Amino acid sequence: MKRLTLRASLLAGAIAALAAPAMADDLRSALVTAYQTNPTLQAARANQRATDEGVPIAKSAALPSLSGTASYTENLEKSASPGFTPDRVLSAGANLGLPVYAGGAIRNSIRAAKVRVEAGQADLRGVESGVFAQVVATYMDVIRDQAIVGLNRSNVQVLEVNLKATSDRYEIGDVTRTDVAQSNSRLALARGDLRTAEASLVSSRERYIQVVGRAPQELAPPPPLAGLPASPEDAVEAALANNPDLAAARLDSKAAAYDVRVAGAGRLPRLSVFTGTSYNNYLNSVPVNGSAPGTVANHYGSAQAGISASIPLFQGGLPAARERQAQAIEGSTMEREIAIEREVIATVRSAYTSWKAANDVIAMNQTAVEAAALSLEGVRAENTVGNRTILNILDAEQELLRAQVQLVAARRNAYVAGFNLLAAMGKAQARDLALDAGPDSAVLYDPQVNYDRVKGKIWDWAKDPAPKPVATRTVDSAAQDATIPPQPAP
Repeated sequence: MKRLTLRASLLAGAIAALAAPAMADDLRSALVTAYQTNPTLQAARANQRATDEGVPIAKSAALPSLSGTASYTENLEKSASPGFTPDRVLSAGANLGLPVYAGGAIRNSIRAAKVRVEAGQADLRGVESGVFAQVVATYMDVIRDQAIVGLNRSNVQVLEVNLKATSDRYEIGDVTRTDVAQSNSRLALARGDLRTAEASLVSSRERYIQVVGRAPQELAPPPPLAGLPASPEDAVEAALANNPDLAAARLDSKAAAYDVRVAGAGRLPRLSVFTGTSYNNYLNSVPVNGSAPGTVANHYGSAQAGISASIPLFQGGLPAARERQAQAIEGSTMEREIAIEREVIATVRSAYTSWKAANDVIAMNQTAVEAAALSLEGVRAENTVGNRTILNILDAEQELLRAQVQLVAARRNAYVAGFNLLAAMGKAQARDLALDAGPDSAVLYDPQVNYDRVKGKIWDWAKDPAPKPVATRTVDSAAQDATIPPQPAP
């Protein structure tokens, strides 16, 4: 009975890793840290800022263009032809042009660029959800693997006590050498399982550092998930309306339709207005009526304005080829939209089923743990009166350990499946998780702010500062081990 009490105490302390660490990091702080420093998310934001620049680039084709020229020429050898050749010439000029009509190419290019900004913002929301799903998975992996290490260490300790007790009973002839060998074998296997569990814990902690950016401390139990659907139909309905990947695919199809119009405009006339001025100065180097050079300042200027029209008559089939190409690309985006819609529906239904199944498995494994603990107690009691063997005790202990490990894994699987379901439904972004509320809140990144900043810029020298990395590096983080904090006595 003493050995049973020891085992119960050790196992209760190990499984408490999923319930009540005294001082702990929480899931919210891990999500906030990843939101602020994860390199995948920071790279996606930078890519979106690059996409934003597509709008002012497209708009620039509709704006006036102004250019200037200047040259200085020194004539080293004069022509022998009649007339006077200046020794030197200083020339300057300016030209201003404004497109008036381009067959709709500029207008549709601007529309396509704006739609692609919206698609990029949807993609960014998808990346955000994906990073959060990784954080939740690694967070729960650490909790699960830490609990499993605790369970296996407890099992090793119990089997060491069993081996010592069996050896003592062998010395007095109460059991056989076979019983000692069986106890020794189970202890060796348990130590091997412990080493495997410790390696898994180290791997999970290193993955946590990779995703979150810092080493895990004592991790608190995660909060309950809110907003989970009542049925798979409700989940699919929400996903079709809110899934960011599907929204991005729909917008990509819309932008591709504008690209077809841009390509078709290649066969239409283009009209622009222009004006220009020029000035030439011979710097007093042209003789006048036989006078010596330099006696007269020879210079002249001119100005002109007009309308220019370009009317394509034959381009070797180039406009038609570009339009067909754009149509094929539009067809591809339509098919991709349907493919992503299929994927979203399948993902949501699978995640819903996994979530429901994992919750059912939790209840079943809880029953299995209670029954296995009762079975172990009974086998030990029956062994004292000779109705059970040492092997029966070892089997009962192994059954209890297996049930407890499966319970820990089921709790992890249920939470991760639930969060993945929310992510597929489009409800796992920073605003959905209220990361901007509370004392440790994060300032939410709004991609619209950068778009509004750059969409109307027309100054050629309005550049941004040189970029610097925002994500934190982990090169200085310590290598992780399988140490687990001591658990409170039950």
